[in-house]
Amino acid sequence: MADHNALKQTEDGLDVAAYVDADHYETEIQRIWARNWTYVCHVSALEGPLSYQALTVGRANLLVLRDAAGTLRAYHNACRHRGSLLVTEPEGRLSARLLVCPYHQWAYAPDDGRLVKTSSSVRTDDFNLDDFPLIPAGLQVWRGHVFVHPDANASWDSAQLFQRAADGLANFPLEDMQVAHTWRKELACNWKTFWENFNECLHCPNVHPELSDLVPLYKRRIVNRMDVPDWQTHEGSEDPSYRGGLREGAETWSTDGSAQGHVIASLSAEDLARGQLYASAWPSVFMGGYGDHVRVVRVLPLGVNRIELRAEWLFERNVLEDPGYDMSNVVEFACLVMEQDGAICEVNQKGLEGAPFEKTVLMPEEYLIKTFHDWVRSQLAEGTP
Repeated sequence: MADHNALKQTEDGLDVAAYVDADHYETEIQRIWARNWTYVCHVSALEGPLSYQALTVGRANLLVLRDAAGTLRAYHNACRHRGSLLVTEPEGRLSARLLVCPYHQWAYAPDDGRLVKTSSSVRTDDFNLDDFPLIPAGLQVWRGHVFVHPDANASWDSAQLFQRAADGLANFPLEDMQVAHTWRKELACNWKTFWENFNECLHCPNVHPELSDLVPLYKRRIVNRMDVPDWQTHEGSEDPSYRGGLREGAETWSTDGSAQGHVIASLSAEDLARGQLYASAWPSVFMGGYGDHVRVVRVLPLGVNRIELRAEWLFERNVLEDPGYDMSNVVEFACLVMEQDGAICEVNQKGLEGAPFEKTVLMPEEYLIKTFHDWVRSQLAEGTP
């Protein structure tokens, strides 16, 4: 038989301590999250001057905003006076043309971060406004998607951004799509637990019966038709259980499988046949392309056993302008899948916290998790004496 994707032998997974140990978590924050670009949002979520998005990446509180001219800027969300957050909500719009600290009213210019004024009635001779600008952060936009880095001088290489290549999204009009819905949820699990769940389908039939009905291949507990040794036996089969893609008649990820007449015109027949196309930029985001929309899911670590998930649904403008289009058909289906994933990730995390062994193990179908684990190990090894 032709070669297949699966591991040829069982492999050691990460140590259990990697999911439950506070010191290990701090090392990951310093060597993984502080060194990589983190996804913020699609540009359409920053609509109009003075709109902003704020997020915490490990120990860094970061802020991305549009200045009065509409240009995107990124700063550390920290007042130079005594360190207060400048904005406290995850998104919004500044109420004035200056970025004003809510604590002592130091005010900064959004366009370059310079300190414009303080609230002190007396200023000493040695104090100079120019000495206390906001600390800039790194900012880059990839095909309409905003990424930020704690280091303003961090190198950017879009070719190296994705570990799961974004080539499959080439025909999606990402730059011109619009965020139409956003969903947030906190989960009681380690950030790696989330990524492991995303990268395998051994759990799909029992955790996701509705999804496994829509994507029949998932009933076989695999994510690609080439994941089993005898895949070539079914080469040319039109049965979606073997060829992949959606069930017969389905067009997209939605409750009834319908795209309601709004299949994205720029997609090829091959794109549509695959049913779902993914790209992953570790450690923070995956992007999923479907027949009529794109879903972007971000994960942020809040602690060793806590994460925040944030999902955006992107649609073409003509879809949003159609009064007959029912967005809930798409959103509710994806939320069901994410809620199911979240619940089982919490079960997994709870078990890890009391596990009576030191190592986890990977089965043949979990080759993508092996790739993820190797990436984590390589990241942690960088800078090790």
